[in-house]
Amino acid sequence: MSQVATLFSKTKIDYSWSFSDKTRKDTAYITHGYHRYPAKFIPQIVSRLVEKYTNEGDLIVDPMCGSGTTIDVAKEIKRKVIGYDLNIVRPDVIKNDSRAIPLEENSVDFVFIDPPYSDNIKYSNDERCIGKISCEKIEFYDELEKTASEIARILKPDKVMGWVIADQWIKKKFTAVGFLMWQRLEKYFEPMDIVCITRHNQTSNTGVWHNRARQFNFYLRGFKYLFIMKKS
Repeated sequence: MSQVATLFSKTKIDYSWSFSDKTRKDTAYITHGYHRYPAKFIPQIVSRLVEKYTNEGDLIVDPMCGSGTTIDVAKEIKRKVIGYDLNIVRPDVIKNDSRAIPLEENSVDFVFIDPPYSDNIKYSNDERCIGKISCEKIEFYDELEKTASEIARILKPDKVMGWVIADQWIKKKFTAVGFLMWQRLEKYFEPMDIVCITRHNQTSNTGVWHNRARQFNFYLRGFKYLFIMKKS
């Protein structure tokens, strides 16, 4: 762990959003969060957000913390943190549905969430899992909006949350998940910024996928949205 501590223990915030990691082979990627989780998130991005929008001792919450990356990052830079999830893969994650967060109103300093983007990954066997619902259904956005409402309830006024989401292109059908979710989030939060997240070594950026794109006439994709929004 000592090798990665220097990534996050900064005296000044690094405002760049380009990281020299090797993604899944990077030390920080492996040590932050349960390494076998099917949908781990990039720890450096969580670190940037936490360092920019919080202070030492502030309370960070991740309502769908999955592998626990947010927990590891927050602890490393001396923030209090609570991680919830329906699928428990480590003992410091609390089993809970994100649509009913057991915290008081206006009690949290920052929220980070990387929810399911559709039903393309099996997150758990729990029937309440939003990841069992296709993003092609209105129900998917209805249920995520309940989570957004809870985040707005527990956040302190003028505090910030980061929400990660991605569009879907499957079976020759495009679903603008990001835009559809943005419309829901605007009901509860004031927009601050949008960051486009992409890996330097995206698997779609290879000769095989370039050929497939030309053959079957589709665009190469490989990015996620990071919505940065504030509770008014």
